[in-house]
Amino acid sequence: MSMNYRLADMLSQIRNGQAARLATVRVQASKFLGRVLEVLVQEGYIESYKHIELGKGKAEFEIALKYYEGDRVIKEAQCISKPGRRVYCEISKLPKYYNGLGIAILSTSKGVMSDFDARQAGVGGEVLCSVF
Repeated sequence: MSMNYRLADMLSQIRNGQAARLATVRVQASKFLGRVLEVLVQEGYIESYKHIELGKGKAEFEIALKYYEGDRVIKEAQCISKPGRRVYCEISKLPKYYNGLGIAILSTSKGVMSDFDARQAGVGGEVLCSVF
């Protein structure tokens, strides 16, 4: 598994876990991924996540996946910014994903937040990913 871009790896783990109908998946932990997972919990895309210490300075997140009537909740998750191409957007120019049904996760000066929260706070930033 490539660890060059952990956000893309985490989104792939979640997509693959839901396609395989798993209850939980584990990904390598970091503060940044914890903030992204917190947004996913707040928006209702995953049930919860738990920080697990493995020892020797290593840790993982155990992510409880969410299903609705047997169907997966996350239909599509895609990275917008990548290590080779960062995408920044003013809040006035941020597009709505799936006519407002999906969300974008942004890294702003006030922290990692959903596009809805960023619009209310009036801040733009780096568009990390979109989730539907």
